[in-house]
Parts: sequence; structure tokens; C-alpha cells
Amino acid sequence: MKAVAKSVIVVAVGLLALQPVLVASAQEVAPSSDSASHPLDPHAATLAAAGAARGTDRVSRGDLPGQAPTQPGKADGTGDPALGGERHPLYRLSKSDTVDVSFTFSPDFNQTLTIQPDGFVFLRGAGAVVAEGLTLPQLQQVVARAYTGILHEPEITVTLRDFEKPYFLAGGEVGHPGKYELRGDLTVNEAVAMAGGLTQQARHSQVVLFHRVSSDVAEAHIVDLKKMLNRRDLREDLHLRPGDFVYVPQNRVSKIRKFVPTSALSWYMNPSQF
Repeated sequence: MKAVAKSVIVVAVGLLALQPVLVASAQEVAPSSDSASHPLDPHAATLAAAGAARGTDRVSRGDLPGQAPTQPGKADGTGDPALGGERHPLYRLSKSDTVDVSFTFSPDFNQTLTIQPDGFVFLRGAGAVVAEGLTLPQLQQVVARAYTGILHEPEITVTLRDFEKPYFLAGGEVGHPGKYELRGDLTVNEAVAMAGGLTQQARHSQVVLFHRVSSDVAEAHIVDLKKMLNRRDLREDLHLRPGDFVYVPQNRVSKIRKFVPTSALSWYMNPSQF
């Protein structure tokens, strides 16, 4: 009996030792038998791979849900405000600009419009609409809506005929004060030269450049033309923008000349003659 009991104990210990191995084998056999009973469809595998590739391509191109696809190189008049606002700005109409409005299928309505001082244009048979501040595509849409009750789906083309050229103003102690057309890149020194140069009464160490920021605010910059010319260094010469005003003030002697007699001023300027 003792020998039989020892044999039973040895068998039980062996079974306990083999239990982890049997469990692992059973776990490996279960998936393989499941996959054997349900073989993978090659067509479904191909579709799944293609879908994954398209999803990766969308993420790589940035076409995420809720995000408009990018259109590089298109002048849409808008841009990223964090990068300076408009990236490819379209021209916006201003007062005295002239545009041609052409109707493809109704040439009798073709007309030339000039923006009035109040910003309106008057359409033939359709009344007045606001044009100032609009781009050409925007004005085209406005004109099309104005003629909706008169023409059936009118096809309209709006082109810019004439507009105010970029300009700058020069005043004060320059040879020819006035308004000048701004062509290309121009600096303060070049603008003064275009205006006839400095007069004898000019204070060329304090030339003022006024740049309009808004309709009510303008920023002023002092330019020392005398120092730049003496040093032959034009790196500090400011560049003009459309609508800028260059003003050259009088020197101190010319201001005093208004109140001091000429004889007294001559004595003051040349004391050695006595």
C-alpha cells in the first residue's frame, strides 16, 4: 500500500508540473484552428491595404477632417494672419477707378463705370451699388445679383480700365513741390531729387517722411540726408510707399530771416568785416 501511495503522489506532482505547458499549447492551437476555419479573403485584404494607404496619404498632405485643402499659388485675397495677413492680395477698387462691364449674351447692357466720390456706381437699369473696397470678382458678383430680375443668369465680365497710379507727395524746401508718380522702388533721397532737390533754406538733416497708417493716423520718420551724403552711406535711406509725404523743413537761419532785418543778419553772419 505504501508503494501505491508513493506512485500516486509522484504522478500528481508530474501533472502539476506539466499544467503550464499544456495551457500554453492550448492557447496556440486555438487561433490557428480559428484562422483555418475562416480563411482570409485576398480581395478584402487588398481593400484594407488600399484604405490604409489613402488614409496615410491624407494625413501626409494635411487634408484632415474640417480642414480646407490647400490651393498653392491661387490669388484668393486672403492669407494667414499670423504671417502678415494677405498673402496674394487682389486689387481693391477706390474712388475714380474705371471698370468695363461686359455681358456675354446681352451686349446691349455693356457699360463703363466710374466709382463716384461716395463709393457707388450706377448700373444701367439696375440702380446704384457700392463698388469701393471691392475686388473685381466681388464687383462681378454684385452686378450679377443686381441684374437677376432683369436678365436670366447673366454672364458678366468686369475688367479694370483705369485706376489711380501709386504716388508720393513732396513739400517744403524742395525745388518743385507737388505730387509725383511712384514707379518702382524709391527712397527719400531719390524722391527729393525728383522734386527738384533741396533749396538753400532747406534743413536737410531733418527731412520728415510721413507714412499714412490709416485714414486718421500717420507715422513720421526723421531722415538725416546730410549725414548720409557726407558719409556716402545710403543704407539708412528709407523706402517710400504709395501715398507717402516727404517734407523738408526750413533751417534755423531761414526762420530767423522772417523777423530780423537783412542788415542785422548780414552783420551777424560776417562779423569780421568790421
